[in-house]
Amino acid sequence: MAIRGIRGATTVPADEPDLILEATRELLEAILRANKNMKPEEVGSALFTVTDDLASTFPAQAARQMGWSLVPMMCAREIPVPGSLPHAIRVLVHWNTDVPQNEVTHVYLRDAVKLRPDLVAAQ
Repeated sequence: MAIRGIRGATTVPADEPDLILEATRELLEAILRANKNMKPEEVGSALFTVTDDLASTFPAQAARQMGWSLVPMMCAREIPVPGSLPHAIRVLVHWNTDVPQNEVTHVYLRDAVKLRPDLVAAQ
């Protein structure tokens, strides 16, 4: 069995815990839907990053609220590149699967569609 990386990102309008948790849940649910064979118990780990303007909660908390309590997760800061997308939450999910790399669907929501228009257009 291979391990596949699934990228995803979304944005929030403000640094408020409820907004961050809601957007993260929406993103993870969209990743599960887009990758139809994916089950939470097949997730090996998840790495979340947030931009410097988000500091009120950990996005991984949303995943735990969804039942991902046994999944190893980590949260970190994005590199503060000048002009980069603000209020962004990103995730890299490591999925244990036999699904070929070219069948993995990455998910970008809200203003984050600007980050990878090539992947959004392919959906």
